[in-house]
Amino acid sequence: MKAFNLIVTTTFGIEAITKKEIEKLGYQNLVVENGKIELAGDVRDIAMLNTWLRTAERVLIKMAAFKATSFEALFNQTVAIDWAALMPIDAKMHVVGKSVKSQLYSVPDCQSIVKKAIIKAMSKSYGVDHFEEDGPVYKIEVALLKDVVTLSIDTSGAGLHKRGYRAYAGAAPLKETLAAALVMMSRWKFSQPMIDPFCGSGTILIEAAMFARNIAPGLKRSFVCEAWPSFNAQTFSQVREEAQHKMFQDNTYKLIGYDIDDQVLRQARSNAKAAGVSDDIEFHQRDFSEFSSPISAACLVTNPPYGERLSDEAEVRKLNEMMGDLRDDYPHWGINVFTAFGGFERDFGETASKNRKLYNGRILTRFYNYYPM
Repeated sequence: MKAFNLIVTTTFGIEAITKKEIEKLGYQNLVVENGKIELAGDVRDIAMLNTWLRTAERVLIKMAAFKATSFEALFNQTVAIDWAALMPIDAKMHVVGKSVKSQLYSVPDCQSIVKKAIIKAMSKSYGVDHFEEDGPVYKIEVALLKDVVTLSIDTSGAGLHKRGYRAYAGAAPLKETLAAALVMMSRWKFSQPMIDPFCGSGTILIEAAMFARNIAPGLKRSFVCEAWPSFNAQTFSQVREEAQHKMFQDNTYKLIGYDIDDQVLRQARSNAKAAGVSDDIEFHQRDFSEFSSPISAACLVTNPPYGERLSDEAEVRKLNEMMGDLRDDYPHWGINVFTAFGGFERDFGETASKNRKLYNGRILTRFYNYYPM
């Protein structure tokens, strides 16, 4: 199979987690940068990465990287790429872009120039001047960072957080990919129960169940590159079939979610059923002010209201203080809180054992880890 230079994109702050995932799949010689990890791979590797990665956003094929400080340089170096080696004559070419700290700062202009250059390159290869673009989709990204252009083609299609199980996400959705990263960073041991007292639509617990059961996150969805004629769709079918056999049937772990909203809990149960883990999670309606548990050792992972969802700052601070009380009541619990509220540690009453700066969409957040005493 032909080898490609691949880019796995990820949320800023969890690159190390995604790198461990990729290494666990057997890949080596990874290059890690902000928001992305580069490696070499063929079509089967593209299928494996898309199907198995829990914390990655997309898998891209890197077509080229070069310096360009003028539109002429951008055009000429884009034309020099053999686009026809990957894209058929009827390819539907959609160009997106971004520019950071570069002289070519106009993204629309960069997108237009790259599209024209690709058309010219394809014209040379196929001997035609006009393309209907009514075939398989190829989303091409032109990304400029400090005058270095990276041209890539997306193999995933919909972002990898689209597992296919979440019909309803609630008022302030947490991406499935980020939820999976929180589970991995929480130091959860399958032998201990995991508890989410603000479970909402259940994303954290569902991702934990899929992780514990070794259910491939991309098992129930397709990827845009499966329709590409230069790829063998059977390869993806084989990867899915192998993934089916790698699932663990035993659910010896315990997952418990609480929320005050009964309607949201109904959606959480529906989401868990769609993910195939409805028997693995207990959902209960309960106000956090009434929280109690007979469990002596557990791992709490939660994304509580932090102001984006509650307009009353005093109410948010009260919730934070109550979570601090849990530290006293359950000293053998690991408590892991994902929040954008700036004064969380002050309200909680203790500096976290560890905290990480992350982003929930464009919202700057932190993941506070309090290890068991």
